[in-house]
Amino acid sequence: MIIPAIDLIDGKVVRLYQGDYQQTTEYQYDPIDVVKRYAKAGADVLHIVDLTGAKDTQNRQLSLIKSMVATKLMRFQSGGGIRSRQDVLDLLGAGIERVVVGSKAVTDKEEVARWFEEFGAEHIVLALDINIDERGNKFVATHGWQKDSGVSIESLIQFYQTVGLKHVLCTDISRDGTLKGANESLYGALVNEYPDIDWQASGGIGSLEDINNLKPTRVQGVILGRALLEGRFTLEEAIACWQDE
Repeated sequence: MIIPAIDLIDGKVVRLYQGDYQQTTEYQYDPIDVVKRYAKAGADVLHIVDLTGAKDTQNRQLSLIKSMVATKLMRFQSGGGIRSRQDVLDLLGAGIERVVVGSKAVTDKEEVARWFEEFGAEHIVLALDINIDERGNKFVATHGWQKDSGVSIESLIQFYQTVGLKHVLCTDISRDGTLKGANESLYGALVNEYPDIDWQASGGIGSLEDINNLKPTRVQGVILGRALLEGRFTLEEAIACWQDE
């Protein structure tokens, strides 16, 4: 499945380069118009990143997110600074189908495990952003990629499998925002090792060829952000490419 992404700061559509708020590109698009355009192009799911809420949970853009969901044009998953049970409740209450949990899943595993048990694994996506060292070790970064947790992605997966983990959005930080192609070998290895998980690949996709190269990995979802906003290809083309056998 092709999953378009939209990053929001103060109601504006933006993109960050490798998670850096100091390297922000703002696009002159209305978020509701983007929802309508992507739905018309054939998207079934939209990935929303609330960057304002990620910095300050008191300023989460819930009213805007509710307005996007209210279009009822597709399904939605959303994250950005999810730190408490109330954050999860607020997004589910806004109509979001899946809440995307990042740093908290690393720093407070027991708490997040309770969310799985309370809300169900179908309603939570783990967002695991990883740095790969020269030995091939895959360590998860936290706090907007500013900290390396020293925790391996494998150990986290194994922990959350005990509470039914179903959805993982994995980003190779070195590729994010670069449009230099996804890390196909990474996703192929993860799908092969954990075939029961629905993997979403994110980071670096800049061409239809990059999408085509991900097919053999058997990931369930491909997140597209900057490439769509900059018109490198259309969402219709991306969906057709993914579906073409």
